[in-house]
Formats: sequence, C-alpha cells, structure tokens
Amino acid sequence: MKTIFEAKLLTEEEYKSFKDLYNDFRDRAIDEYKFELEPLDYRGFIDAVRKELINCIILLENDVPTAFLIYTTSISEAVELNIIHCYKMENIEERSRYLLKEFMHETKYDREDKVVCYPMLGAQKDIIHETAKVGFKFIGIVVLRFMMFGTNSKEIFGMYKPDELPEGYSITDWNRGYFHTAVKIVNEAFENSADALFDPRFKTEEGTEDILTKIVEDIYAEFLPEATTVLLYNGMPVGFCFMNLTGGQIANIPIFGIAKEHQGKGFSKIMLANSVNKLIEMSDSGKRNITEVNTTTETNNFQALKLYRHIGFKEDYNYPQAYLNS
Repeated sequence: MKTIFEAKLLTEEEYKSFKDLYNDFRDRAIDEYKFELEPLDYRGFIDAVRKELINCIILLENDVPTAFLIYTTSISEAVELNIIHCYKMENIEERSRYLLKEFMHETKYDREDKVVCYPMLGAQKDIIHETAKVGFKFIGIVVLRFMMFGTNSKEIFGMYKPDELPEGYSITDWNRGYFHTAVKIVNEAFENSADALFDPRFKTEEGTEDILTKIVEDIYAEFLPEATTVLLYNGMPVGFCFMNLTGGQIANIPIFGIAKEHQGKGFSKIMLANSVNKLIEMSDSGKRNITEVNTTTETNNFQALKLYRHIGFKEDYNYPQAYLNS
C-alpha cells in the first residue's frame, strides 16, 4: 500500500488520534530533547492550541499522525520553532522534510519581517541537514551548569578569591530605577552579537526593553532581583548580571552585559561570583530549593568558557542554534 503523506495544521478532528504521538514526545522531552522541565500535559497543550498561544503542524501518514512541529509567533519578534518530533524517533529526516515544507508555507507572511529561531536541542541534531536545505544557518551553543550537589562545582567556587574592585567601582543588587540604563547597556553589548541574529530585538533599544521587561516582570521565569548583580561606577550602573529561576529550582543567567568602556577589566568574574554566591546562600539556608545555575554561550567564545569554568561551571552539552532570515 502506498503511503500518503499530508502535513497540515492540527485541527480538532485530529485531537484524539494525536494524543499518543504527543505523549510519546513528553516521555522523551527531558532525556532525549534536553528540556529542563516537563512540557504541558496533553490537555494543557490542546488548550494552548485552541487559544492560539502555540501553533502545531502535524504529519499524517495514511491519516495517522506520525510527527509534528510546534512553533510560536507571539512571544517575541521572532518566529520560534520549538520542536520537531517523530513517533518513537523513527524516520525523522524524511518526516521532518514534510513538516518543514509546511512550516515555511504557514509562516510565509510572518517571515517577511521576522527571523525564525530554532534551538535544535538533543536528538534534533539529526535533522540539521534538512533545516539547512530550507535556508537555516547555525551557531554552536554550549550549556554550562553549576550544580549545587553531586559535583565539585562548589569546591571550585570556594577556591576562587575575587580581586578587589578599583576605586570608584562597587557592586549592588538590582533596583527598578536601573531599568532604563540597563536597556541602553544591554542593547549596546548585544546589538552586534550572535544573539541578535536569532533574536533581532537586541538590535534596537525598543526590542531590548521588551526582553528586559519580560525578564524583570516574571514573563520568562521568576526574576531574582536579590541575586542579580549590578556593577556601579561612581554610583552609576555600568554592568548587569541578571538571574531568574525556572520551576522554583533551576537558576539561569538570561543576560550578562557590561558597558564597553568598562569591559576587559575582570569585572565579569567578580559580578558572576557575586550572583553565584547569593544563590549558594539561598540554597544552603533553605530559603530556596535551588539545585543548579545554568547559562549558555557560543561554543567558540573561549573567553566566556574560561570565565565560567574558573567559577565552577561545567560544560554539559552543546546544540546548534538555527536561525533563518527571509
């Protein structure tokens, strides 16, 4: 019997037959796709589709769902491709080809003024050739983790002795009054960075303001102002190491930026150590059940990798960060 393939947006008539395929993805999300938290349960996922918070393209083979692609268009100025999954990870290259073709069709108009970003976590590396065929380019990203338990991260951190800050410099916690200065400094630090290739909001102050607003107003995760470090020069903020918390346990550094004229002086290490020390204190005291601190950087950013290793972070895994400009 000839197999008939059809890629289309998920509709209510497929909800029942799609359930097993979606749950197959949920079972693999953490181990095989490196998700930090479990995805929405099936009911929550369908509710998000109905509310048009997420979009789902499914692949039918003789009317049976065998693969799907999830993307969003409303969270940022990018079209965010979240996941491509095939049932039991089978025939992923061929199936992803049909899904990507339909994705390109469905996002044709969105892509006229938006970049597409796609973190190809875990097993999705297997379809890098298929994504390249439709025009995606790639940046290597490495995930680093500082574990509160089970590794020697804290021991390495304990051996670090921070240098004294030069005269005129000091560090303090986040204050909402620093927000507009933070926008300018982060925009300046990131507008020509690799991050701006897959999140073009960094290219403008307005876009950077949107990113920082979502950080400090708990949109992306719970903001931790008490663990966010601000570098001051003569009382004025010149650098920021933001911290947030996912799922009540996983701390993350979403943004780290220092004004150009204050870079290259060793302040990054001092700021990072201050934030990590605050998180260790919160964890050890039982104030918060923090199990790790994580961050990402480019695989060829050797200066940043050296910085994080010196504090006690360890490289966990890497993945291609794909992006597509129309």
